[in-house]
Amino acid sequence: MAADIMATGRRKTSIAVVKLVKGKGRIFVNGKTLKNYIGNRPAVELMVYRPLVLTDNAEKYDVKVKAVGGGVVAQCGAIRHGISRALVKANEEYKNVLRQEGLLTRDPRVKERKKYGRKRARKRFQFSKR
Repeated sequence: MAADIMATGRRKTSIAVVKLVKGKGRIFVNGKTLKNYIGNRPAVELMVYRPLVLTDNAEKYDVKVKAVGGGVVAQCGAIRHGISRALVKANEEYKNVLRQEGLLTRDPRVKERKKYGRKRARKRFQFSKR
């Protein structure tokens, strides 16, 4: 591997540009470590590390991320998607493993827009018969 591997991950309205660099398995998001960025959320941290653990690359690469949009958890979903795509660029053999776990599929679910004449996207205003 001569150069850094770059990939983009998306989730809801979040976008994460991921760069894989040879290293010791550290993840930096917007200049902070992952732990500092997400706070005390071990489940979210495991979610981000999942593609690296599945492909036995947890100690081989450092991950540098620029994440924008959405909330912290959605950004972590985008980071996971980006890491998965970058790993496939690094080695095509990882594609089957990551595909089976559903890590290469972009999660298309986004918030539905509010409609006029309604309180939210589907909720109606209270109906009064009299």
